[in-house]
Amino acid sequence: MMEEVEQRGGAQEEEEDARPADANSNCNHADNDVTSCPAEAPQVFSFEGTPQKNEPVVIQGNNNNPATEKLERVRKWSITRYKCTRQALSEKLGRGSRTVDLDLEPRLELLKDDRQRYGHMTKLAQTLANQLTQFSVTQKTLGDAFADLSVKTPTLHVEFGLNADAQRFLSKSNETLTTAMNVFTSDMNTLVNKTIEDTMINAKQYEAGRIQYDAYRVDLEELNLGPRDPETLPKLEQAQRDFQNQREQYQRVREDLSVKVKLLQENKVKVLHQQLFLLHSAVAAHSLSCQNFLQKNVQQVSERLTNPAVDAPSWLEES
Repeated sequence: MMEEVEQRGGAQEEEEDARPADANSNCNHADNDVTSCPAEAPQVFSFEGTPQKNEPVVIQGNNNNPATEKLERVRKWSITRYKCTRQALSEKLGRGSRTVDLDLEPRLELLKDDRQRYGHMTKLAQTLANQLTQFSVTQKTLGDAFADLSVKTPTLHVEFGLNADAQRFLSKSNETLTTAMNVFTSDMNTLVNKTIEDTMINAKQYEAGRIQYDAYRVDLEELNLGPRDPETLPKLEQAQRDFQNQREQYQRVREDLSVKVKLLQENKVKVLHQQLFLLHSAVAAHSLSCQNFLQKNVQQVSERLTNPAVDAPSWLEES
């Protein structure tokens, strides 16, 4: 029995020696020290293939998650809106300080006043144009009535005919004046409701940027007045960076608006100079043509009244 056990033990040792040498090539065995063999690194599998059973799977995190980025943008927007709302309320209540541009803001106030006055003038001109249109239609209708009576009343043929010609001429002249008034109101509407309004939209954007700039400025001033400790220093540095960014945006918007207001002022003067001159010329031409025609018309009436041969004798004279 002892010989069989020794034979089996020798067989086991021969089987262990027959194993591949690379299975434990990284292990250095000395005096039965098991700790000298380093552990094998775990295998990492991606989702390109189907992972095998009992094998570890590592899922890499995505730092560019759209939901996370959107949530961060919403958070920053909410903080900015809160600061701007607080700043606006403080200014309305007279408790907060605001930045005043002594060069740009007076020009914006003047532009607002000009827009209101030009808009009122344009409405009056449009009302006059509408009334002239109705007046012209009425004059033309009256002229047609005079012409009809001139045909049906031989004894007053000349008188009705002169009035018919006068009303028809005035109607036609009013139509020309109405056309000039409509051109004037159209160009003024473009100036007031498009050109000036576009600049006023930029002025509103400037005002919103100014409030946002003041909100971050006030936050920085409050932090500067507070204590300096390891907890507040990072907040103070971040507030300084935010303030600098807001200041650059505010200055850029202010410069763009200043240039736009200057260009608008030059364009406004050119447009008004041309349109007012054309309107005055149209009114003067209308008045002059009407005066010349009516003078000739009155002269014809005077000649008709001073010519006794034209009038037929009355029945009393015949009798």
